[in-house]
Amino acid sequence: MSTPTADTQRRRGRRQLIFLASLFFVPLLVAFWLYYGGSGWRPAGGTNKGDLINPAVPLPAVSLAQPDGTRTAADFLQGKWTIAYLGDGACDERCRKALYLSRQSRVALNKDMDRVQRVFLATGPRVDTQFMAAEHVDMLVALAGDDAESRALLAKFPAFDGVAPATAGRLYLIDPLGNLVLSYSAAAPDKALLTDVKKLLRLSHIG
Repeated sequence: MSTPTADTQRRRGRRQLIFLASLFFVPLLVAFWLYYGGSGWRPAGGTNKGDLINPAVPLPAVSLAQPDGTRTAADFLQGKWTIAYLGDGACDERCRKALYLSRQSRVALNKDMDRVQRVFLATGPRVDTQFMAAEHVDMLVALAGDDAESRALLAKFPAFDGVAPATAGRLYLIDPLGNLVLSYSAAAPDKALLTDVKKLLRLSHIG
């Protein structure tokens, strides 16, 4: 009975090693392709609490008027994570509740608070500046009116359940690159925004 040669044993050992490696790497590569590749597949039951905007929507760089007559920088929605509210500048009860939630969520971030900014995109001509100054001094208020730059920006906000963004009373989360990534309805749990922002700040190396 012939015995295997050294070359035969090496080839057999190499095949066994490749087989064992494939048991680990092939499922990993398939999962990576499914999640990040062009298949469009995502596992059900994602861990985010808000409504995922998929794919993320890049917002245009625009300079908007502010209530005091100045204008924002063109990149005011970049550089930090942004919690934005889109709605009428008069700010009804639903608006006030959303702004309160955004403020408390930011404060609850403690040492990471400076990585997040709050922006109110006021779609109406009248802004309750007294209320803003008293309750939301840290928030940037920008007038998203009927000028070309405002229209270009507002057109990027998606509608949920057929409700126009300007009247939906939603909060939006924008990443430091200026991409819309998540949205929160008025009916979302109060902890949803804070939970998602904490997770993103922990995983993010930008902003």
